[in-house]
Amino acid sequence: MKIAILSRAPRSYSTRRLREAAASRGHTVRVHDTLRFSIYVEEETPRLFYAGKPIPRYDAVIPRIGASVTFFGNAVVRQFEQMGVLALTPATGIAMSRDKLRAMQILSRHDIGIPPSAFVRDRGDVLDAIARVGGAPVIVKLLEGTQGIGVVLAESEKLAEAIVHMLQVTKQNVLIQKFVAESKGRDIRAIVVGGRVVAAMRRRAQGQEFRSNIHRGGKAEPVELDDVYERTAVKAARILGLRVAGVDILEGADGPQVLEVNSSPGLEGIETATGVDVAGAIVEHLEEQAHLPEVDLRQQLSLGQGYSVAELPVTEASILAWKTLRELHLSDMEVLVLSIRRGGLLLPAPRGATTILPGDMLTCYGKRSALKELIPFAPPKKRGRGKGKA
Repeated sequence: MKIAILSRAPRSYSTRRLREAAASRGHTVRVHDTLRFSIYVEEETPRLFYAGKPIPRYDAVIPRIGASVTFFGNAVVRQFEQMGVLALTPATGIAMSRDKLRAMQILSRHDIGIPPSAFVRDRGDVLDAIARVGGAPVIVKLLEGTQGIGVVLAESEKLAEAIVHMLQVTKQNVLIQKFVAESKGRDIRAIVVGGRVVAAMRRRAQGQEFRSNIHRGGKAEPVELDDVYERTAVKAARILGLRVAGVDILEGADGPQVLEVNSSPGLEGIETATGVDVAGAIVEHLEEQAHLPEVDLRQQLSLGQGYSVAELPVTEASILAWKTLRELHLSDMEVLVLSIRRGGLLLPAPRGATTILPGDMLTCYGKRSALKELIPFAPPKKRGRGKGKA
């Protein structure tokens, strides 16, 4: 394959390792400075120029988009996608993960642990926001910060209020987040590639520093994740549409708490700590994607008039519960069960003898009218006055 790596740091460890891994597997690789592209948008002819010249045809692109060039870098990735080039990390995934508030909002509607967080603009709301996330001490962080930059531990409400106000005066967007005390100075970085964790490390801060980032002097050691933490990392990456991701997880008293999902994780710390060839795993997954590209089922299978793809939750009261697929005769209703998600397990292409259990989530394709009959109606819950969450 002909592979382009988008990076403003061609000599950095991560870029060099990806280039070496791709070249060792027989691919032709070139590293391009993200900011030297020019984007041309025309009817039926999306084009890219590099250093004033049309770019050669590439089979795939590996984005290494830094936070400082997110907007333009993501536009370049999007243009590659419009030209039919496989992007290892889709532009939508980069956009969702890079915006910390947006990422937390998206994760919050799923069954996945996250530290309670608040985003306010009015100074008068800051103290209420601190109280709603659990009170001081709290973490105050810039939405655009990376590598631990722009992250402050405020020990008191007054200090937190002053920090937030100071940052807002300088036109910065600030997130207020619960401080997970039991995980102070320690977190887990899991590297997810193609729906599986290929390497994980526990990072520990040194001295009085509470940030465990390697760039802040943190030390790392390899860690074997249990099923709960591994499922959490994989699920967070999948929710944000990332094939490759660095998922930062706090070890909370109630289990894993996803702190951040990085679309361009650094490789030096994780490869040094674990000895795992993460760059090789990434290139191998890129090869798999090139040979068997992902298909958006909702777009491909919804083309037939009156047909759609839907997820069917199974409850105790559901007509699907405790019956086998064969007994349900769903094919007679023109409904095909594509997969069943059961806890952390995925059962693809289930057979007729498979029994449907409460708690299962069925992904189905079929007639919309039939799918509506199978989805249980749940009236919206009424909330008491003053009991809404922040």
